[in-house]
Amino acid sequence: MPRAEVGTTKHLANKMKAKGLQRLRWYCQVCERQMRDENGFKCHTSSESHIRQMLLVGEDPKKFIEQYSAQFKRDFLTLLRTSHGEKKIDANRFYQEYIANKEHVHMNSTKWVTLSEFTKHLGREGICRVEEGEKGGLMIQWIDNSPDALKRQEFLKKKERMERGDEIRERRAIEEMVERAEAQRKLQEDDRPKELVREEGEKVVLEFGKKREASPKAEAEKSDEAKAGEEEKDAAPASVPAPAKVAMKMEVKPKKNVFASMGKKDKEKDKEKKPELKRPMSEAERIMKEEMERNKLKNRQRVA
Repeated sequence: MPRAEVGTTKHLANKMKAKGLQRLRWYCQVCERQMRDENGFKCHTSSESHIRQMLLVGEDPKKFIEQYSAQFKRDFLTLLRTSHGEKKIDANRFYQEYIANKEHVHMNSTKWVTLSEFTKHLGREGICRVEEGEKGGLMIQWIDNSPDALKRQEFLKKKERMERGDEIRERRAIEEMVERAEAQRKLQEDDRPKELVREEGEKVVLEFGKKREASPKAEAEKSDEAKAGEEEKDAAPASVPAPAKVAMKMEVKPKKNVFASMGKKDKEKDKEKKPELKRPMSEAERIMKEEMERNKLKNRQRVA
């Protein structure tokens, strides 16, 4: 039966049916074609193009299996590195993300039969870290062995060591400060006056003005000094009468404050210099004054 022409309803229906993932057993990896049912897959395997491709694969099957395995591994790791980086993820869940692309290389065309076997192979090669998950599945994590990543890891380790060294130094400095503070506190406690502690019934005796008992050496020195003084008195001439004492009495007058007198003189001069300022006379006062002068003149004339 010939293929439906492009743009016809049959062609659009076939396209809609081909959307999404189909059965893996009806996929031909050599021809990279997906059939929708068993009859279509049977027809495809009997076609000339499929037989021609299978003859080519039959000449060196190991070569083609290695090619498909290398391509599957490369695509799998590229997607893992770009989408998740160095984060842990469930292997089965990530495989579902990988096969979402219809044009991916299927695992049945590679040398690994199951996903667990392929995941363990990545762990043995040191490409990924493989661990047993809490829920029973395998957890996979990509290991970045690139030169830039190794440099970054070394830089982070150095930074961590420096921070740890700074923390140790800070801790030591704090310990030294605490020790110094403790020593200073002990000195202050020793300098403080201590309380008198006495047991019950014990008497406290205070003695004032008691002379210390002189040692025999000190007594010998004192006796030698006394003998030497007596000999000097005997050898000295007759005592000369002391001169008469003259009593002198001096009276000290209190000094005048020069600056105070100068201040008073300046104030007096200022008073003399300043003329007496008269308050200006208002119009009503002037009229009253003139009226009073007129009355005085009239009174003088009457008396005269």
